[in-house]
Amino acid sequence: MSRLVQFISCMYSVSSRVIWRGSPSVSPLLMPLPSGLTCVLAAGKKDLIDLPVLNEDELEEQFVRGSGPGGQATNKTSNCVVLKHIPSGIVVKCHQTRSVDINRKRAREIMREKLDVVYKGELSEVLVKKKESELRKQEKRRKANENLDRKKLFKEALAADSKPGNDTV
Repeated sequence: MSRLVQFISCMYSVSSRVIWRGSPSVSPLLMPLPSGLTCVLAAGKKDLIDLPVLNEDELEEQFVRGSGPGGQATNKTSNCVVLKHIPSGIVVKCHQTRSVDINRKRAREIMREKLDVVYKGELSEVLVKKKESELRKQEKRRKANENLDRKKLFKEALAADSKPGNDTV
């Protein structure tokens, strides 16, 4: 029972998320944030914690009719969100779902990522993650090609050994 009490006493509740205090091996997302630190998490990209905060006064939002597949349901409803960041001039258009609320949230997430790229350039978390992903993909492809080459050489060696006249028993 005392272990349970220790476990519960180590838990903190920060902005409706449960965060554990623990060893350095614990993910930074599970560590409590210092007071006064502003952090924005993009949906599906929980490891991107250093995205800029959007000021609603700097945004201009419009709802326009969508385009693409969907027929009448898409063509008659104004659920496509066009978001413009006035200081930088960046425009984001989001029509991923039929829901205006979800499109608004996703447009803001995309805007945060684009502003991060504009403000930080090559050091932005989005670009760094993308480069790391590309490097992993290239390494995986290189290893696969090496495996294919080894298999090809092995088959050629087997074919050369099995030719008549090569009796080396």
